[in-house]
Amino acid sequence: MVTLSEIQSAQLRLRGVATHTALVEFKGGAEDPRRLYLKPENQQPIGAFKLRGAYNKISSLSPEDRKRGVITYSSGNHGQGVAYAARALKVKAVIVMPGNAPVIKREATAALGAEVVLVGPGSAERQLKAEELAVEHGYVIVPPYNDEQIIAGQGTIGLEILEDLPDVEAIFVPVGGGGMISGVATAIKLSKPSVKVIGVEPELAGDAQASLRAGKIVEFSASETSRTIADGLRTQSIGPINFEHIRRYVDDIVTVTEDEIRGAVKLLASNPLTVAEPSGAVAAAGFLFHREQLPKTKTNVAIISGGNIDPEMLKEFRGV
Repeated sequence: MVTLSEIQSAQLRLRGVATHTALVEFKGGAEDPRRLYLKPENQQPIGAFKLRGAYNKISSLSPEDRKRGVITYSSGNHGQGVAYAARALKVKAVIVMPGNAPVIKREATAALGAEVVLVGPGSAERQLKAEELAVEHGYVIVPPYNDEQIIAGQGTIGLEILEDLPDVEAIFVPVGGGGMISGVATAIKLSKPSVKVIGVEPELAGDAQASLRAGKIVEFSASETSRTIADGLRTQSIGPINFEHIRRYVDDIVTVTEDEIRGAVKLLASNPLTVAEPSGAVAAAGFLFHREQLPKTKTNVAIISGGNIDPEMLKEFRGV
């Protein structure tokens, strides 16, 4: 299990690399007495939170391992995080991505100097390809979520929220493979246990909620998860390391519909500071549309995990 000191060490490594994103208050309807602040990780250098874990992992490697180069498997944002961190640390990077990943994410990853290898849509398929290439070329694997150093890096988000909003009562976190929620929940519960940590994921990729309910990891098929517009959350199962953190520290996981995700994207797009890709809008969607399922809190934070939305899709949501 990741410790609070490991998350604090990650925060030191990330100074000057990852942005301490400032909370933005969401102005909702007057009839809702709850206050919502948004943690805009869309403002990171790569447009998403994934830089935190990737940099913490790669910067922790020995000089010998860095010389070998790194490889990862990603639907987009983690790949960009690894590519950015590898370039900063002068390490070769190879990114295995699904062929159906948004073009904006594929092009951005390549522009950061990484070698991009495309495979089919299944998360298991890209992981297998990365493992094969790692054996063949000696690359070090940088997992997207099932890794303690990745978790510690993502946990720095939780530390920043507590610094900026000490009276926060609930934090809403997107869930894909479980890296972010593992880190954030660990940072929060080991610092201020009274704060509720609520995971949010698409109904069409609701494996984390199913796993939490069943008490064991539940896997969804690639054909199931590929139906959601939230491309960054199409993982078929959460990682074993992540599951242990989720079981210990997460209070609940709710799921949101595709219409609710679209509604949240549209609302967030009205403010340039909070523009979110569909995956980045799910936490806000959980807060906005599932009030009856949530704890009775007044001061809340929803994490915008990323803002790498296709320009044409953004025009659609803005009605341009």
